[in-house]
Amino acid sequence: MKRRQFIATGAALTAALAQSKWLSALESDNKYRNEIGIQLYTLRNEIGKDVAGTLKAVAEAGYKQVEPYGFPGADDMIREAKANGMAVHSSHINTDGILKPDQKGVQPFEELLDKANDLGLTHVVVPYLGAELRGSLDQYKQVAERCNVAAEKAKRAGIQLAYHNHAFEFKPLEGGKCGYDVFVEQFSEDMKFEIDVFWVAVGGLDAADLIRKLSGRVTQLHLKDLDRSVTPPQYDGIPKEAFKELGNGVIPMEPILAAAADAGVSHCHVEQDHSPHPVKSIQQSADYLRSL
Repeated sequence: MKRRQFIATGAALTAALAQSKWLSALESDNKYRNEIGIQLYTLRNEIGKDVAGTLKAVAEAGYKQVEPYGFPGADDMIREAKANGMAVHSSHINTDGILKPDQKGVQPFEELLDKANDLGLTHVVVPYLGAELRGSLDQYKQVAERCNVAAEKAKRAGIQLAYHNHAFEFKPLEGGKCGYDVFVEQFSEDMKFEIDVFWVAVGGLDAADLIRKLSGRVTQLHLKDLDRSVTPPQYDGIPKEAFKELGNGVIPMEPILAAAADAGVSHCHVEQDHSPHPVKSIQQSADYLRSL
């Protein structure tokens, strides 16, 4: 076989194998599609007005699990989710006990873990870093150190701690290195990642590629779509209109789900930070996933 033919054949085989992985990731028994979750921050305004009615609407839209926010102050969301037959494996948490452990009046992280265990959570997530904690690589290193300490405590409690990204972690700092580079290098084996594919794209990276590079270190994903009007990378804020329902933007979900399967991701959660009609939006995203 001539070299040109060999290369062409090899490329075709690689493409075929990749396609087969995509297909297997999207089969009818695919766990990400059939056990799809939602990050309830999407519905924060509706929950503030009617938590019971909102969680009922989430269940009716076909979601099988929810990821609350603001834990340990998420009792109502967790109660209503379970009352509507949805699982609650993970929650975004108040991180003062991790990132500001010496601040007066802060609840010890161990107490938060005790409550998480009482409610049957298996994952807790650092959802955000304030600007005062991310101005330099040294600050990111300090965050990594404190997360590692907390992750060890969580492991002893039988709970997995992870970090949820935005776009600012990918902003180049000293020497062109970014905060996410620090986390990849310095997070211990006990500390994992919850990758938000939208913010990865806004930060100028390919989410499926990042998931594969961090195989074994990514426990959960946030699935959301990005409007085609946005030109990455952008690190310091984007318009509300940039957030789209799955299938209405430029982020391909098939290779992301395939990468998730290969990387051992446990759970996927739909999220849409801003929408003029959140309940309709989450229904549309669920319908899209079922159509794949």
